[in-house]
Amino acid sequence: MKTVKSILVVALAALSFVAVAKPGKKAPQTLKVDASASTFNWLAKKLTGEHNGTVKIQSGNLVTDGGKLTGGDFTVDFSTIKDLDIQGDFAGKLETHLKSADFFDVAQFPTSTLKITKAVAKGGENYDLTGNLTIRGITQSITFPAIVKVTGKTASASAKFDIDRTKFGLTYRSKAFFENIGDKMIYDNFTVDVKIVASAPM
Repeated sequence: MKTVKSILVVALAALSFVAVAKPGKKAPQTLKVDASASTFNWLAKKLTGEHNGTVKIQSGNLVTDGGKLTGGDFTVDFSTIKDLDIQGDFAGKLETHLKSADFFDVAQFPTSTLKITKAVAKGGENYDLTGNLTIRGITQSITFPAIVKVTGKTASASAKFDIDRTKFGLTYRSKAFFENIGDKMIYDNFTVDVKIVASAPM
């Protein structure tokens, strides 16, 4: 009887060792955004023309699990907004205006954030991403298509989509708020073209 018990004890111990030693599912990994390699471009249109430029990405993370994007966040610094289609004093005046309370009000709200709340893989590198976008202290949920590449300890995500500025309190020269604005009208939607590059911390 003691022999049988001894054999059972040894067998259970061996099974326990195998269960512990067997490699399990890898934990999700948080990859740090490389701000210098990431880009945020914008395009805004008015009735009589358009302007385009850049904003610097400040920081962020992408979260992956099993080779798939599952979440993340990033912050852009609107105090760094630049216009690229005009030069000199005209560009400086436009940038100052965009930083003012008429637009992004960077004195009170220097940064804007996007926090990914849902990532749906659509096949290949195609995703539908949903996130909470905060501009001027106002948060709205948005959904947009993206291209995501995950390779080991690195990942990149790129997306181009429109943002309705009026949902964040940017109503300056919006026809929806000023009916008799005429040819001074600025369209409500502006387009952002974003590329995020991230990797595991060293």
